[in-house]
Amino acid sequence: MKLTINRSDLMRALGHVQSVVERRNTIPILSNVKLQAKGDVLSLTTTDMDLEINESVAAKVSQEGATTAPAQTLHDIVRKLPDGADIEMSIEPNGSTMAVKAGRSNFKLSCLPVSDFPDISNTELETSFDIPAGELRAIIDKTRFAMSTEETRYYLNGIYVHAIEKNGVALLCAVATDGHRLAKYEMPLPEGAAGMPGIIIPRKTVGEIRKLIEDAADLITVSLSESKICFSFDHVVMTSKLIDGTFPDYQKVIPQGNDKLIELNPKAFSSAIDRVATIMTSDKSRAVKLAINGKNLMLSANAPDAGSATEDIEITNDNVALEIGFNSRYLLDITSQIEGDGCRMSLADSASPTIIEDLADSSSIYVIMPLRV
Repeated sequence: MKLTINRSDLMRALGHVQSVVERRNTIPILSNVKLQAKGDVLSLTTTDMDLEINESVAAKVSQEGATTAPAQTLHDIVRKLPDGADIEMSIEPNGSTMAVKAGRSNFKLSCLPVSDFPDISNTELETSFDIPAGELRAIIDKTRFAMSTEETRYYLNGIYVHAIEKNGVALLCAVATDGHRLAKYEMPLPEGAAGMPGIIIPRKTVGEIRKLIEDAADLITVSLSESKICFSFDHVVMTSKLIDGTFPDYQKVIPQGNDKLIELNPKAFSSAIDRVATIMTSDKSRAVKLAINGKNLMLSANAPDAGSATEDIEITNDNVALEIGFNSRYLLDITSQIEGDGCRMSLADSASPTIIEDLADSSSIYVIMPLRV
């Protein structure tokens, strides 16, 4: 293998693929990036056995071939080279070393055989559809904050995506919950997704695909089976295993009888929560109390070692009088996703789940459990 490639092109591709590589690996090959030069393209692949990213980038290939090199070390080398540099990469005659040259800089990296590199993408994926990049970003942004991080309930450590029908309309529905809050987002079902199985996309996969599609082209091709999912766009292909588990019946968590309604400005609400919560520097629950009375909502927080804080904001309500407590961080996570100028809180009592909705966007719904305060 012998090729020349622009530093910025290689840096961009390495930046995308190296984030999959775990810093501490018991399997040496998983610390490496597979480099395959063919035609006028260099293909880079990394994997952690659950997730694989492949990106192709233009290169001047004078000799085709393939090898694997330490991903983090190669990324650090390329990062420290000057902008605009042309990088020469070639495999030494012994086959176990790769030379990297740029200007007066010369590096030699130890390589491992390509035959040792695992391939998790060699599975047939029965369902395939295209989704706008903006919709995929929305699916992730509107739900991922509610994913669980507890390994004991591993089936909650991701986003549950499935097809549903509501009022005769086919929808793609994404749900995440950690048992304390729930986020649900719906969009029209893409063509080709009608027969898809319900899948749970793992937390790490969610984070990696969100970074990759930040500036993605218009459409993302999604292919999936019951055990794997693949995202294809631009020159990137990302394949991931899915969580093998059963997502709970989330519909049972969404209350139906909450009849105490208040409406308020989400930005003013969010800012007030943030200010009041400042007092709680050491309280893990970061509980804030909401006292609703008349046209005012009073937020308050107490920290025995720091003091107390209160702030009131204007609301619209139907003579609701209620005191209820919430985790301030959970409230901020939800209010940060509300883009309109108004949101509605539907409450029952101080011990029951509360629904929060964006008045300008019916595609999302959030449920949050109260705290004792």
